[in-house]
Parts: sequence; C-alpha cells; structure tokens
Amino acid sequence: MPQKKGSGSSRPVRFSIVIPIYNEEQNIPQIIAEMNEVLTRFDSSYEIIFVDDGSVDKSFQVLNGFARDNKRIRIIQFSRNFGQTSALYAGIKHARGEYVVTMDGDLQNDPHDIPMLYGKLQNGYDIVCGWRKHRKDPFLKKKLPSFFANKLISIVTGLHLHDYGCTLKIFKREYIEQIKLYGEMHRFIPALGHNLGARIAEVVVNHRERKYGKSNYGLTRIIKVTLDLFTVTFMRSFLSSPIYFFGGLGFVSCCLGILFAIITLMQKYLLHVKAHRNPLLLLAIFLFIIGVQFIVLGILAEIIVKSYYESKDIDPYFIKKIVN
Repeated sequence: MPQKKGSGSSRPVRFSIVIPIYNEEQNIPQIIAEMNEVLTRFDSSYEIIFVDDGSVDKSFQVLNGFARDNKRIRIIQFSRNFGQTSALYAGIKHARGEYVVTMDGDLQNDPHDIPMLYGKLQNGYDIVCGWRKHRKDPFLKKKLPSFFANKLISIVTGLHLHDYGCTLKIFKREYIEQIKLYGEMHRFIPALGHNLGARIAEVVVNHRERKYGKSNYGLTRIIKVTLDLFTVTFMRSFLSSPIYFFGGLGFVSCCLGILFAIITLMQKYLLHVKAHRNPLLLLAIFLFIIGVQFIVLGILAEIIVKSYYESKDIDPYFIKKIVN
C-alpha cells in the first residue's frame, strides 16, 4: 500500500485510530484501556495515534509512558496548540491503516461503537458518521446551537446529517487521504467527502458525560461554522483561517445593518417616520454592503493562503516530537 508523506514506518495495519488530545491527562489511561479491550477483541491489526495538541498538563508524559510498553500507541506532539483540525489532519497523514477512525479524547465518544461503525461501512459506504442522538451536554450551551448549526450545514452543503460535530467517524483510506484540512474545517469532512463522490451513512452512537477536564468549545463556534460555510459553498475545498478575521467583521457589520433596517421599518409603521428621510436607512444599507465586502475579502484571503500552503507543500502546524 502506498504510504503518505510523513507516515513513518511502512508496515500497514487494518485500523488507525486518530485521537486529538489537549489537556486530557486524567482521561488517557481509560481511553487506552478501552481501546485495547475493544480493538484486540475486534481486530488485532491496529494502531492508536494520539496527537498532543500543545497540552500544558502532563498528557504527553502519560502517553509516553504507555507508548514505551505498547508499540501500537504512536504519539505526535505539537509545539503549541494548533487546534483540533490540525491535530486530526496530522494524525490522518501519519495513519497507516486501511480504515481510519477519528474520535475525541475526552471519553465522551465510546470506543465500543467502533465495530458497529465498521459493520455499517461494509454495507457499501465509504464514510460512516456518528450521531449523538442522546447527547450528554448542556442544552443551551451545546445542544441547541448544534441543532441549528447542523440544519444550516445540511441545507447549504446538500448532505443531510443530524450531527456534523460528532468526531467519532470511520473512513476508507482512499477518501480521507484526498481531503486537506485547514483552519477549523474538520466538521465539514463528510460534506467534502460527499463532493468526492463518497457514499455516506450516519448511525446512532453512545455519548457519555465528561468525567474529567473541561470542554474547549463555546457559543463562538456558531459564528465560525457560519463563516466556514462560505468557504465550503464557494470554494468546495479546505482553506486556512483569514476568513475568521475579515468574515467576523463582516458578520458584525451585516447584523448591525439588519438591526438598523428593522428599526427603520418600526419607525415607519409605528411612528410614521418617512423611510427615505430616515438616516438610519442609509446607515443600514452602508453597513450591510461593507459587511458583504468584508466577507468576500475573507474568501479571497482564504484562496491566497491555500495557494501558499499547497505551492510550498507545508502544513499549518509544527510537530515537536514523534514517538513510535
């Protein structure tokens, strides 16, 4: 089997499990124990690739202790925190497996679901995504924003999934290795695989409460998902992150323009103020146009950065150390 650049040893395995880690020292022992229990019983040909995304706790030391005694455990350590997308991309690039499984390192994804995902994959699919139907997360902070985000992504991309944000997925190697990841685009992997012609399925998986550590996600990811959709829609490719700056300004400007337009209409019908004499109408139009221009500028910046990375064949992260 041809090996990807930077994949290390040429010895192939059947399954590669890619797990990004950021300050998860208390969760790592249980993750490894459960993974070894499930995979040894399911298929002995596997590797577990942990990507330490710049942890500031003892995550790397804990991983290194396990890796010394178990050569199936491989570690990629970043020099600083580059984000989940870069961590997943690094792990995928170094994976040697015929099938690649991605999952979170916070114990909320259940390793016992991996055989079920693989079984679904054998029914003629190329990518199988987990659906956290009974999600153990706060309703207002996570579940409600995710519901609207999943609806929006499904409408824009044309691929209808219940849970784009679930990291637990399994891929056939020939599809996942064709996708380049930049910025924070990991949640759009199924949509981009769909653009390549991949057959995609979704299955209900077990979701568990977080025992240790804290979540690194907040309500700000709603804006990021919205901005990423511009890139997916117009470029159909993974780009880097300048749109988060220019697009953020545009998003705020458009929202203010819409707000002033609503105020203008309220003044027209409630206070009988003539719209064409109301300066708020001109301000609303101006802010909305400026907002659209900022968003377009962000998309152009994405194209430039993408061309930069690909022309120089470099990655948007720096690996400090690789073990096994």
